[in-house]
Amino acid sequence: MLDFRILEYGSCDYHTMLDLRNEVLRKPLGLTFSAEQLQQEMNDIFIAGFTQTTENSLLAGGCILTPINEYTVQLRQMAVSPLLQGKGIGREILMFAEQFAVSNGFKILTMHARKEATGFYLKLGYETCGEEFTEVGIPHYEMRKNLK
Repeated sequence: MLDFRILEYGSCDYHTMLDLRNEVLRKPLGLTFSAEQLQQEMNDIFIAGFTQTTENSLLAGGCILTPINEYTVQLRQMAVSPLLQGKGIGREILMFAEQFAVSNGFKILTMHARKEATGFYLKLGYETCGEEFTEVGIPHYEMRKNLK
């Protein structure tokens, strides 16, 4: 069970999540975040899930929600700590993100999912929309789900 927090842009926890995103999503592709890319995140919603140890809490994973319009929000930068992958944490984060979106009036969640992750999202009720496309040098699909 994760302890979920909405992080403030620029906070210490935001930077911890940025380090995780960089390790899991960018470094394997030989990419880094530019100052301009990070500046564009200023109005995004940062969802982080923490695990509790006897001494402290550790970031297990997180994602970003970017409002597209009053009814649609885009999930971005979903990342789970490599040590914790395959333990259901991604599912927990996604379920929390969906509940958060619904409670804030959003009706549709959309994303650009890496091709290798589409099976994960399909199992959770997402549908692919359109053809495969390349983003950050790798295959992606647009996926979406109508939220309840």
